Amino acid sequence: MIAPPSAQSPPSAPSPPQAELPAQAVERTTRLIRQHRGRADALIEVLHQVQELYGYLPPGALAQVARELKLPLSRVHGVASFYHLFRLEAPTAHRCAVCLGTACFVKGGGELAARIEQRLGLRLDDAAGNGTWALEHVSCLGACGQAPVLVVDGRLEPRLPMDDPEALDRRLSALGLTAGADAADAPGGAS
Repeated sequence: MIAPPSAQSPPSAPSPPQAELPAQAVERTTRLIRQHRGRADALIEVLHQVQELYGYLPPGALAQVARELKLPLSRVHGVASFYHLFRLEAPTAHRCAVCLGTACFVKGGGELAARIEQRLGLRLDDAAGNGTWALEHVSCLGACGQAPVLVVDGRLEPRLPMDDPEALDRRLSALGLTAGADAADAPGGAS
């Protein structure tokens, strides 16, 4: 006999396995949630701190946050996917942000983004990048007087010479932004 719909329990989504998360990180996440007294209104701050811990927001960590803050996983994931500063995928070793704000765009930001996409063999705003590099756009870096600009691994690179393709290629190469780029080629990498 089939139970009437009201007697059936709703199907539950399986929780991501906790085994993939390091035990120390799980414990640390629990401690930081307790520091916020388990308040649901601390969700964004908790997510920022969890992202600092892992470098991104892995599914298991999102499930843990939802469980410990007593929130639906859909709400936690919705907040994490809505805000641009949260990453749901593991970051690449190196990141490059191209400013496409008005001043940078007028000074060649779009062409710069296309050139770097071609050099690295990746697409703009693909978080997975090419395995080593990810390329993202930003709306403004606040360096309009130095346009066009990039941020490479957290360092601002101003006044890129868009009117001199050879000088631009040399500058991009010096930053490690080349087709064969790997950790050794990147700024600060082992040479």
